[in-house]
Amino acid sequence: MEFKQLQELIKLIHKTNLTEFKMEDGNFKLSIRTEKFAETKIAAAQQAQAPQVLPVQTVAQQVQPIAQVPVAAPPPVPAAAPAAQAPAAATKAEEEADNYIYIKSPIVGTFYRSPSPDKPPFIKVGDSIDEKSIVCMVEAMKLFNEIEAEIKGKVVKVLVEDASPVEYDQALFLVDPNG
Repeated sequence: MEFKQLQELIKLIHKTNLTEFKMEDGNFKLSIRTEKFAETKIAAAQQAQAPQVLPVQTVAQQVQPIAQVPVAAPPPVPAAAPAAQAPAAATKAEEEADNYIYIKSPIVGTFYRSPSPDKPPFIKVGDSIDEKSIVCMVEAMKLFNEIEAEIKGKVVKVLVEDASPVEYDQALFLVDPNG
């Protein structure tokens, strides 16, 4: 790996929320840990070392006043009809979401909706796509990888902002396979 490529990789990792990155290519091995990794390890160690112990006397003082507080009657329950409509709406939305399929990123990199800034996006919401449709590009280490849909349907939603970092297996698009 050339020094320039290594610099780009470090910049890319710094832009994401990754805490640790490992890579092997033949005899070449690379391991990068960010400050976030160290902070996470230190916080976990401190939490494990400092158990919280409450004195028995403090607990007893807190329990007695609570037992003496009068309990008020619960407020009257409103009519059941409006409450019954809300779960039905949530169920309908869940059923619709279950019918959709995600197009996910196969690699870590930077997401681009169009081939260049002056060109239109590969796809828009409402477009019909097939298995071979190019839906976006993901740049990784100066290589622009065209991402194919691999499914047939209608684009319902774009889930990622243009030119933002994406992680492996992150959802990019929501597609209705029945559309």
